[in-house]
Parts: sequence; C-alpha cells; structure tokens
Amino acid sequence: MSIQKIKDLAAAYKEEVIANRRHLHQHPELSFEEHQTASYVEGQLRKIGISDVERKAETGIVALIRGKNPEKKTIALRADMDALPIQETNEVPYKSKNQGVMHACGHDVHTSSLLGSSKILHELRNEFEGTIKLIFQPGEERVPGGASLMIKDKALENPKPTAIIGQHVMPLIPAGKVGFRPGMYMASADELYLTIKGKGGHGAMPETLVDPVLVTSHIIVALQQVVSRRASPKIPSVLSFGKVIADGATNVIPNEVKVEGTFRTLDEDWRQKAHEIMVKIAKGIAEGMGAEIDFEVRKGYPFLKNDPLLTANSISAAKDYLGEENVVDLDIWMAAEDFSYYTQEMDGCFYRLGTRNEEKGIISGVHTPTFDIDENALGISTGLMAYLAIQALKE
Repeated sequence: MSIQKIKDLAAAYKEEVIANRRHLHQHPELSFEEHQTASYVEGQLRKIGISDVERKAETGIVALIRGKNPEKKTIALRADMDALPIQETNEVPYKSKNQGVMHACGHDVHTSSLLGSSKILHELRNEFEGTIKLIFQPGEERVPGGASLMIKDKALENPKPTAIIGQHVMPLIPAGKVGFRPGMYMASADELYLTIKGKGGHGAMPETLVDPVLVTSHIIVALQQVVSRRASPKIPSVLSFGKVIADGATNVIPNEVKVEGTFRTLDEDWRQKAHEIMVKIAKGIAEGMGAEIDFEVRKGYPFLKNDPLLTANSISAAKDYLGEENVVDLDIWMAAEDFSYYTQEMDGCFYRLGTRNEEKGIISGVHTPTFDIDENALGISTGLMAYLAIQALKE
C-alpha cells in the first residue's frame, strides 16, 4: 500500500474532518457527560459504514474495522472526547456554545482525527491484514480516568489488541510536525487534600489559639523537602500546592485550613514511598504544634511509558510519511494522561501532533480560554494515524 494513496484520502477527507472538529468544538461536554458527543461519533462511524460499534463505560465507544484475516492481529487506536470547565474567549465561528465548557485540551481534534482515520482505514480494509479497534473514551480529564473505566468494561477484549496508539495536540510544536519519545514520557499524578484543624479566635490573642494558618505554612514548606531532599535526583518529581483556603480575616484566625495539591513522578516505587513520607511529615508537624490533620492522597493516573520497539517503528513510519525533518524528539513531560492505563495492559505509543502557527496567532497553551489549533494539522493527523496502524499490523 502506497503512502501517497493514504495521503490522497487524507486530503480528500480533510474538510469533513474540519467540519467534525468544529461541530465537536461548538458542543463540548464535561468528563463522563459526553452523551451527545458519543451519539455524534457513533452516527459518524455508521455513516462511514462501520457497523461493529458498541458502547462502553456509558459514554465510551468501541468499534472494529476488520481487514483481511481479521484474527491475525489487532491494533487499537484511541481518542478522548471530554472537554474542560473553561469559558472560551476565542472569537471564532466555531466558538463553544455551552456556557463554561470548552475543548481547551484538543480532544475535539483527537476525536475528529480518529473519525477521519477510521474513514481511511475502512476504505482500505481489503488492503491490510488484521483488525483495527477504535476506542473513543470519556473522561480523560477527571480521576479515575475514562481509560480505566473502559478497561474495566472490557473495551480491550474480544478481540484483545497487542498494541495501542494515541495522539495528542501539542501547541509547542508547529503544525506540520509530530513528536515522539520512546520509554518514560509522562508522569503519574496524585491529588493531595489536607485539612489542618486548630483553635481559631481573635488575631490579637494568639496565646489562646492553635493557629492552623501558621501550622499549614510550616507543613507546606517542609513538604517541599520531600522532592528536594528525599527523592533521587535521577527520578523526576513535582510537588505543587495550588489551593489554600484559610477563611478568616485580618483579625480572625480560622479553626481550620484546607489545602489541595498534586504530586507527580516517573517511578512507581518512589511514588508510593513519597506518599508515606508526606503524610508522616505533615502529621508530625501538626501534632507537634498542637493541631490535628486529615491528609488524603487520592491516587490518580500511573506514569506513561511508550514501548521502545513500537515507538521506534512508529518514528520510522512517521519519517516515511512526513519526512525526517517533520518528526521531532520529545522531552519528559510532567503532565499526566490516562492513556497510561492502556500502556499498563499492552505496548503503547503516545505521540504529539503539532498545532502551533505563530503567523496566525495560534500560540496559546492547552487548558487556557484562548487555546485553538491550526486546522491544517488535521490534514496530517488522520492519514498519519491510519498509516501507523497499518504499519503496526505488519510488524
């Protein structure tokens, strides 16, 4: 099968992919609420001619494209469908119509791209051997992660893929290019919830109080040493606190303070050990200063590891498809992705699709109210993913 044939199909379907992306962008839905999105995706799949479609985890979809000798091998392709609780400020014809909800992380791109890839693969189904499993999942943006629920609902069974490939927009990379990284790529992500309880009262009478604000400040400073002095310098780790609520006043010490944060790393053994160290330090400080503490560590997604061989083969295929100059190396990324759950089950390759265009002013990062993409990237995303899937079936 020639690369040019796939490129010609991607070019022919580009406007349709853009139209799908704009529809999804105008009608975003939050995590685990993707009912209309799932119905739209299912309708588009059936319109293509793909009849083997099944709902999973309520708002997820699994579909099959069977080539010749479909039992020979199965490769999965994944897209996520949920949006974020962000009010869009872009003034574009396809601006979100849902108040306070926006596709600010590019999941509309992932979903429309996989629909485009599906159309290409369905048309070429008599020219490859094996089966392509399409996974459109809900809830990537919220713990416990839609990927984990899809797996629990047996989305990876009947047939079971030997490998899975996913792509994600990257506004740091120019449109026209893609990025890969073999091995460790993205971090685990855990949520931290602390409630420090003391005895509040008048700010002018500190000797009669147990000041939870002061206790909290000591805890936050001390916990930073978990990364700087307890973690190996060889293991990337991040500890950040983004929310501190001490609902007092200039002269009022509150009874309690609430703190929320995140801990991320790329080593599962250290991850568990760090949890224990953080709780021990925080409790010791609180008790030593006469306060009480509730410390909940809410485990999130595991780290994401790209299979070295699958990724190396995908890099080679991407260079054949796009040209070597358009395939870049990625660094470790301390953000998290629930695609990691799939890589715990099988070989995986998670790569980045460049969407930046400085001349057009498309430079905003993900999770911002001005995020957008250069839609020329959609001419690449569909054909490349289809080509990667076909090549993976051969290997």
